[in-house]
Amino acid sequence: MSQSKMASSPQLRTMFPDYWRINSLVRAEVSELDDSILDWTSDRWGWSGWSIRQQTSHMASVPVRWLIGKWADQLFSDKLPMSPTRYAIFDSKQHDRRLDDQVFWRIEEILSALDEAICISKRVLINTTIQKARTMVVYRAPSDQWNLMRTVHPDGISPDPKTGAMIRMDLVATFRHIQNEFYTHIFNVQRAKIALGIERIVKLPDAGYHKAIGWDSKMPAWNEAR
Repeated sequence: MSQSKMASSPQLRTMFPDYWRINSLVRAEVSELDDSILDWTSDRWGWSGWSIRQQTSHMASVPVRWLIGKWADQLFSDKLPMSPTRYAIFDSKQHDRRLDDQVFWRIEEILSALDEAICISKRVLINTTIQKARTMVVYRAPSDQWNLMRTVHPDGISPDPKTGAMIRMDLVATFRHIQNEFYTHIFNVQRAKIALGIERIVKLPDAGYHKAIGWDSKMPAWNEAR
């Protein structure tokens, strides 16, 4: 594709306007909750194994782990948007796909990290055209969960044409994946609040991995965990 055609293509941001509000959706649901609510977990449901604090920490780490952890060489060849030391606390080796709890524990600290991650995401969405994003690809290993998650993606994900052993994912699908992660984990936060007898704040769009057929998306009864 010629450089002139890529230059005339719309910004990738036109496909993902929710990145300009998604951190406010998270903040609306988790702000002003006390620690007993933020740290509640239960083995009653699969989704309740992570607390609201952990769900929020995971959301803050997702964009960074993808855009820097998997896409850095294609997106930030000139200069990374954060130092390797800072990246290490966004992709903590001591915590499962979350921020480092020793650095980000208070919910406002986690939300500040989330704002930073979304800022990086918006920079890429502005600086990349849709056509360019369609030409950019990373690979990941398949898994049963990922095969289920793929079902909500209309395009941008396909088996490696050479071996079929890895999955090709373009940048459009990556941003859709990150967005779906947010919607699904906000949904999990809302489920925890309902189980504890606390009203939800935001209305989510009809999207996210919890919309996949076969995903456990049942909402608990009001105050069911009390």
